[in-house]
Amino acid sequence: MKITVLTGALITSLWLTGCALDTFDPKPDDPAFAPALPEQDYTAAVPDGGIYSQYNNSNGLYTDTKAHRVGDIISVQLEEATSASKKAGTALSSESTNNYGGISLAGTNVHLGKYTPTFNSSNSQDFSGNGNASQSNSLSGQISVSVVRVLTNGNLQVQGEKWLMLNNGNEYVRVTGLVRPEDINSDNTVSSQRIANARIQYGGTGDLANTQKRGWLSQFFNSVFNIFG
Repeated sequence: MKITVLTGALITSLWLTGCALDTFDPKPDDPAFAPALPEQDYTAAVPDGGIYSQYNNSNGLYTDTKAHRVGDIISVQLEEATSASKKAGTALSSESTNNYGGISLAGTNVHLGKYTPTFNSSNSQDFSGNGNASQSNSLSGQISVSVVRVLTNGNLQVQGEKWLMLNNGNEYVRVTGLVRPEDINSDNTVSSQRIANARIQYGGTGDLANTQKRGWLSQFFNSVFNIFG
């Protein structure tokens, strides 16, 4: 009976671990990162005879060609570099000693034969622990994103992705966030460091990416060892 229960528990644990470790595999042409279409149909615009029209791609005679409408394109300069380090140390020590002399009753010491009972106790405890962690990341390059929404305060919500189709796998970069119009340069570029609420994803799929991942069985036993270790 015990063997049956243990076997069932092990199978259930393997199944649940496999479900938990089933990570999302990104694919090209994700609808969530599809470019936004302009809100107005430029092709159906009726000519009004003016030299500068609101349906023209340019912004006007006295302004530069910065993105400001839904469907416009912005080039994002990826300039990310982060580093972090953490160190922690803990040391605990405690010691206690208790001595109790002979037992007395009504002012007279109690003896057991020729022995006088006494009680002594001592306790000591020591603990020390140290931890160090460091991490650094950098990402540089360029990706073009589209404006998907213009907020009431004028800020632009942007998103976009770039896929590189390689022989043994694909690499992708995805960017979403909020951009202030005043942070856009005259050449219609913006630094990734100026994007608010930025979500920048860089990864890959295929053989090259799979070789860098641990198998689900290895991850399962590692999680078990972490629990009981």
